[in-house]
Amino acid sequence: MTTTQNATPERSVPKPVFTDAEAGARVFPDSSARQYNYYKPQKRKQSLYEDVTVDVQPDPRHYLSQGWLYGFADGRGGYPLDWTALKAWGSDKESPQRGPGSGGMFPKEWPATGWHEFRDPNEEWELTLYRYNSNVVRQVTQNVEAAKQSKAFEQWNPNWVRFVEQHIGAWMHVDHGLGLYLYANANRRAPTNMHNNAISVNSMHRIRSAQDLALYNLTLTEEIDGFDGTAHLTAWNEDPAWQGVREVAEQLTGIDDWCEAIFAANVVFEPLVGELFRSRLVMQAAPRNGDFCTPTVIGAEEYDFAERDLRYTIPMFHLLTNDREFADHNKALLGDWLSTWTSRAIAAARTLQSLWSLPDAKPPRFEDSLDAAKNRFAGILNDVNLDAPKELAQ
Repeated sequence: MTTTQNATPERSVPKPVFTDAEAGARVFPDSSARQYNYYKPQKRKQSLYEDVTVDVQPDPRHYLSQGWLYGFADGRGGYPLDWTALKAWGSDKESPQRGPGSGGMFPKEWPATGWHEFRDPNEEWELTLYRYNSNVVRQVTQNVEAAKQSKAFEQWNPNWVRFVEQHIGAWMHVDHGLGLYLYANANRRAPTNMHNNAISVNSMHRIRSAQDLALYNLTLTEEIDGFDGTAHLTAWNEDPAWQGVREVAEQLTGIDDWCEAIFAANVVFEPLVGELFRSRLVMQAAPRNGDFCTPTVIGAEEYDFAERDLRYTIPMFHLLTNDREFADHNKALLGDWLSTWTSRAIAAARTLQSLWSLPDAKPPRFEDSLDAAKNRFAGILNDVNLDAPKELAQ
């Protein structure tokens, strides 16, 4: 018996026809280049950071010839430069207008905007954010686990236990509030991707620090008999020592101008209040009271600010105080902000003075600590080409 199989007829489908008109078909000298050449690198050779950051956020004043691709309900598009009162070279130049069809009609001296001159010395982008924060979390976790295994918390002075549950925990509210409502908000308003990356990483540092302190608080609740894991809420809401800091922190989160927010937080508040509390009090007093674990948690945040967040802030504002077109305007405005926020920060710092007397083994005198913080602050102002305000004498 013979079985006959019916052959499947070949289907008739359209065949692709290449006409050399499709995207990517054109061949030109840089067709095979693996680096971009649409921007001017800061140094002789462009970096990976610049390749993944510069002009990733488009700007009609900087090569986006067809205008903003999206806008707000009031007709403004993209990232309006009036979201800050500070100005950079080219801010007052006319923006390109759409021409017939999709072409751009460019004014003279285009492109021209000094905002795009900023480069983050940390070279922060997505990869560096995850790599750095994962390393910090891993190290902090290992330190806390080592303290648990060695029963190190049993060596703490009783008064220090009360200090940590109330006042170390209270600082997490500062970190959470500024990270979520100041830096994250400023990140959205900044005009270039170089600013956005640096500020958003700054935001993640503060949010991670708040999380570190919250997790540390939970660990201590489990490890130390009688440790009140909710005491920080009462301290933050009711303790007179924290009300000055709380007031200034809430004022900071209410700033609308994104440049003023970063300036007030990183140039003024952090040196005069943040570092004063973390470095001059906690990290000085903790070892003297038998605590070698808390400084490792607080020290991670201290490194975040001193070695990374402040490191981008100084060149960002140095460019503005030395701008080729608006240096005088920027220095005058920054001087006004400096007077306002220095006065507030000094007043907040002085409300913390009573904390210096709480540990059994005392840290250096409050006035000495505050003087050191003021000297640090004056040095930062010198780096950004600003004079110390008279309010620093308060």
